Amino acid sequence: RRLNRSEYAASVRHLLDIHFDAGEALPDDGAGGEGFDNAAETLFISPIHAEKYLEAARAAVDYAFSDTRSNEQFLIAQPDDQTTPQEAARKVVERFLPRAFRRPVSDDELADYLTLFDTAYQSDGSFAQAMQLVLSAVLVSPKFLFIAESPNSLPHPVLITDHELATRLAYFLWGSPPDDELLTLANEHRLHEPETLEAQVVRMLDGRRNSLKVRNSTQNFVEQWLGTRALGREFKPDASIKGYDSELEGGMKYEPVFFLNEILTKNRSLIELIDSDYTYANRRLARHYRIKGEFREQPKRVSIENDPHRGGLLGMAAVLAVSSHPHRTSPVLRGKWILENLLGETPPPPPPNVPELEEEESGGESPRSLRERLELHRANPTCATCHDRLDPMGFSLENYDVLGRWREEESGHPIDASAALPDGTKFSGPHELKKLLLERKDQIVRQFTKKMLGYALSRGLTYEDFCTVDRLVEDLKKHDYASHQLILGIVNSVPFRYKAGTDPSIGVE
Repeated sequence: RRLNRSEYAASVRHLLDIHFDAGEALPDDGAGGEGFDNAAETLFISPIHAEKYLEAARAAVDYAFSDTRSNEQFLIAQPDDQTTPQEAARKVVERFLPRAFRRPVSDDELADYLTLFDTAYQSDGSFAQAMQLVLSAVLVSPKFLFIAESPNSLPHPVLITDHELATRLAYFLWGSPPDDELLTLANEHRLHEPETLEAQVVRMLDGRRNSLKVRNSTQNFVEQWLGTRALGREFKPDASIKGYDSELEGGMKYEPVFFLNEILTKNRSLIELIDSDYTYANRRLARHYRIKGEFREQPKRVSIENDPHRGGLLGMAAVLAVSSHPHRTSPVLRGKWILENLLGETPPPPPPNVPELEEEESGGESPRSLRERLELHRANPTCATCHDRLDPMGFSLENYDVLGRWREEESGHPIDASAALPDGTKFSGPHELKKLLLERKDQIVRQFTKKMLGYALSRGLTYEDFCTVDRLVEDLKKHDYASHQLILGIVNSVPFRYKAGTDPSIGVE
């Protein structure tokens, strides 16, 4: 499959050691079967992609050559009294090419790029310009742009190679290419060994050594799973909603990223997705939540043990915002968000010709509360079937406004956060909603597992994959839902470690 724009940018940063977003000018990538933009089935390439990749490669290499510190990293040799231009070019390309292609390269592949260097160097005599041309060519090569694996012509599944495993691991856990340690183990054919593989997964998830890499992948996963990537893009609060600014938006978007990053790097329980006694806030978000303490622009971990309104995903401003309308909250959208994103239940689309919800009463009467207007809407039997499932969970979150601020009234009306499910279960407010969701924690963990597996495999899940999901969830239950157990389970699973055979009816031998 092709690298998506985020993976391309991270790969270029890794190879050239620069702080430069080479993917910024690339076209957006569509989402695949599990809702992620790394899905192979959507990552086609078009003429506009080819043009933009060439522009991005040239811009990144130009930037790298203007950064003295970054030359030191990848331009490991230059001509001098003891080294000819051709010898220096060979040293650079021999080091750069295997890291870019994520595997050993052949003599013919190496010769192609050295020939390109010779042609460019003979044209103007500039070593730097010739190397810029060579490195730009590498960054638009299909062998860099595509994650290629050798085909399996056998009827039964076969293990992927160590280099293929290193690449799958790196783009799953880091969203970027394998580092030197992974490639060295792959070169030694040791990465597939169970103890070595587990040690590498733990190393890669180590937040002290690889925090930025893990956070890069976590951000790609979280923003697409929760829909918070829309904040500031498709979703912008209406001008009537006061208090929204760029610093608050940054804090809102990073809160779930840093939160899940801690769960994954510190092997915490996945149940904390439902409720927790900590979160991450920057200076602006802390003021938004009325959390006391010293904060800066960078989010930091903060205890919310004594705050009954926060904890877990449902108390996060970003989640509450993107499950609202720009001008007001929506119990319907919030209920739908919980069903789809946490519980994995997709409600049917609304029937045609359903009237819109009236925003307020006409004729000079005082506006009804949002809840009263929704109750009138639900009185229609056609609407009630779906709304009986959607609205209750959304009603319990009505104390949060569009931006996730806690409130006691709306348009002069006291907030009524009580609700009842179709089976008669009654609850009120986010605290009781969390209790209700904790009773369904296995369903939520299964949905999270399904999403994480689809993200790891970079494709939509098949019928056979759901057997893997079932096994992963059962294993998680035995290990107190520890996050590393899920990651290791995915990495050791058949769909992650094996290539499918030509006969889908034959399993792993």
